[in-house]
Amino acid sequence: ALIAAVTELTGITLLGYACARLLGWQPIDSFFAGAMLTMSSTAVVSKTFEELGLLKERFTQFTFGILVLEDISGIIMMVMLSTIAAAGAAISGTEMLGSIGELAFFLIICFVCGIFFLPTFFRKVSRYLTSETLLIFSLGLCLSMVVLATKMGFSSALGAFLMGSLLSGTAFTETTKKLLTPVKDLFSGIFFVSVGMMVDPALIIKYALPIAVLTAALIIGKIIFSSLGVLLAGKDLQTALRCGFSLTQLGEITFIVASIGAALKVTSDFLYPVFVAVSVISIFLTPSILRHADKISGWLLRNLPARLLRLLPQPDEAPASDEQRSAWKELLQSYFTRLTVFCVI
Repeated sequence: ALIAAVTELTGITLLGYACARLLGWQPIDSFFAGAMLTMSSTAVVSKTFEELGLLKERFTQFTFGILVLEDISGIIMMVMLSTIAAAGAAISGTEMLGSIGELAFFLIICFVCGIFFLPTFFRKVSRYLTSETLLIFSLGLCLSMVVLATKMGFSSALGAFLMGSLLSGTAFTETTKKLLTPVKDLFSGIFFVSVGMMVDPALIIKYALPIAVLTAALIIGKIIFSSLGVLLAGKDLQTALRCGFSLTQLGEITFIVASIGAALKVTSDFLYPVFVAVSVISIFLTPSILRHADKISGWLLRNLPARLLRLLPQPDEAPASDEQRSAWKELLQSYFTRLTVFCVI
């Protein structure tokens, strides 16, 4: 997922920047336009997978891994916006590294506390937890982390995401997920209605050309660069295309980044309505685009030259030194994870 995400983020950012410059936008607007095009919607993708019955397919977990990394890049984008605003639209490398360092520090401390204390706490109080208590307690933890993240200068979305990750490591994961499903459905409905209410038809007509160009760049670029990244990660062509076709929409973090940029006077005012319109159009098209992934991958497999197909990774193809590589990977991962955690503490 890391290889695929880095390939996609780099390619889409450059493509979006080039398209924005061709439209005559300022460099800072073009940079943020390219970066905002990278952020897909976890809510839309999961809902689409659920409705199309794809949640148990192999490629969906890989897709969610890419989405998590995109969300983290969105959080870094928010940190960058604040830093640029404080520096008067001039990017200071020291301040940027300091902000990203604070983010890393916050993430590691939260995960250390969650891994070592939260499961133990749940075990101690398990006999007192009824369904209602567990629901309220989970929401309370979520909102507490939101407040903590906001007080430290990060986004509320980061706090909620972190607490969801920490709760998934407890013994009450499945129970909590079932209890929160009605809450999730309620806010999913509110989310889609609120997104629709942010679209002003007059602005769509006014900025029709930028919206059309950026929507086309988003869909085509996501399919190409996401699929390429998944292929580079060693997955087969069909898996790569299915992942690429799944990520062809703009996510909710885009709205947050665009609104922060407008509020801090770092980006132009037109950026927000343009990206809301691009997001709505791409979200609307996501299910139909995803339905055609298998048809297109089948067509490519039938029409690509046999020599090229032999160069592509095959389904379930494993490296010859898989066991040795896994042992080294486990050793290095364990060593550097412990080293990083102890340094932060």
